[in-house]
Amino acid sequence: MLTVSKTDLKDVLLFQLEHHEDHRGSYTQLYRKDEYSSLIKEQTGQEVEFLEDDFACSSKNVLRGIHGDDRTWKLVTCLSGRFYIVIVNCDESSADFGKWQKFILTKENGKQLLIPPMHGHGYQVLSDNAVFHYKQSCYYEGMVNQFTYKWDDPKFNIWWPIKNPMTSQRDELGRVPEKK
Repeated sequence: MLTVSKTDLKDVLLFQLEHHEDHRGSYTQLYRKDEYSSLIKEQTGQEVEFLEDDFACSSKNVLRGIHGDDRTWKLVTCLSGRFYIVIVNCDESSADFGKWQKFILTKENGKQLLIPPMHGHGYQVLSDNAVFHYKQSCYYEGMVNQFTYKWDDPKFNIWWPIKNPMTSQRDELGRVPEKK
């Protein structure tokens, strides 16, 4: 049975999936529209419809983010490996701007996170390899339509498991690089 709990961040929800294992392997249902729609509406008051599924494969010590936008809800899951993920309130008009919370996502722990608009997320891969899956309520329109903060921006004072992760130019700069 799918369960949901609130986190320290407004409208960020933590889902606990039901995971089944036997001699043949394992089975986990990642999403069922009627259950999620009902739970999200009950917990946040919002009606969220997911339109797009994406995934990223990364290796150990890769750090992606902190990214987000002003319109997209995301439901994130670890399909394999282990992630350290941080959700940050990036709404500069909010009294909670800069507040963040960390989580560990693995296939085995069956946790999912619902990330609302104006909240950025970044994650670091803790295992040799990992697959990060996310459902989005809006179609992805490129990084120029997102906000980006440097992964170690001092205004957030986020603790990361390592100090020298592998990052993209975007995540090192804290902004989308200009085209040459």
